[in-house]
Amino acid sequence: MNNDTLFHLGFNQNKYRALYAILPGDPGRVPKIAEFLDNPQKICQNREYNSYIGTISGENVIVCSTGIGGPSAAIAVEELYMAGVRNFVRVGTCGAIREDILGGDIIIAESAVRQEGTSLHYAPPEYPATADFSITQALFNSANQLNKSIHVGVVQSKDSFYGQHSPERMPVSDDLLSKWNAYKKLGVLASEMECAAIFTVSASLGCKAGCVLNVIWNQERAKVGLSNPECHDTTDVIKCTISAINLLISKQQLKIR
Repeated sequence: MNNDTLFHLGFNQNKYRALYAILPGDPGRVPKIAEFLDNPQKICQNREYNSYIGTISGENVIVCSTGIGGPSAAIAVEELYMAGVRNFVRVGTCGAIREDILGGDIIIAESAVRQEGTSLHYAPPEYPATADFSITQALFNSANQLNKSIHVGVVQSKDSFYGQHSPERMPVSDDLLSKWNAYKKLGVLASEMECAAIFTVSASLGCKAGCVLNVIWNQERAKVGLSNPECHDTTDVIKCTISAINLLISKQQLKIR
């Protein structure tokens, strides 16, 4: 491997360059997203990182999976930064916390609870993991073009999927349940695993980041006997992401003119 090859992503940082990157967690979702780009081509697949490149409005855009959780997401942001990326959009899935949110709804994360470990290697715990306003606004405007319920606010980022779904069997169950109840009382919208790391790492690099999520289900609705529809289709949040990046590129091109 030469010095131009990104250690984890596995592609040449000088050959494949872009200002924008779309970050799904699932490597299998990357080809589906790439279909929405002009002239998409696969770059590389290494470990959990599946990468494609294409264009939106003539501007290069990389689609790169991050895998599950903060550590691998942080590596993706760091190495994509080396390839010129300065604008990151996470497009993924989540489980809702607030009882009025249903499977199939869209959540746009303004900020994230840092209940994970990766961001602590970048910023002190008092620092908020916050999305960039311009990306968030573009995502919101794009989501409004879809026939969907949209929620904008705070999400929780955690490191353990089963710590959320089976907290009672964990030795630290009291702490997990206490914090979960606090998040519910504070109106946290949903739980996921990458936002806090992506937002914080991007901030440390002087970059912009945003996030749009498809709600799969809502365990809190199920607990109280309310209907709990499931939705695993990410097509609408992908469309929202592509439209938002197109808006951002158009604004940038107008500034250049």
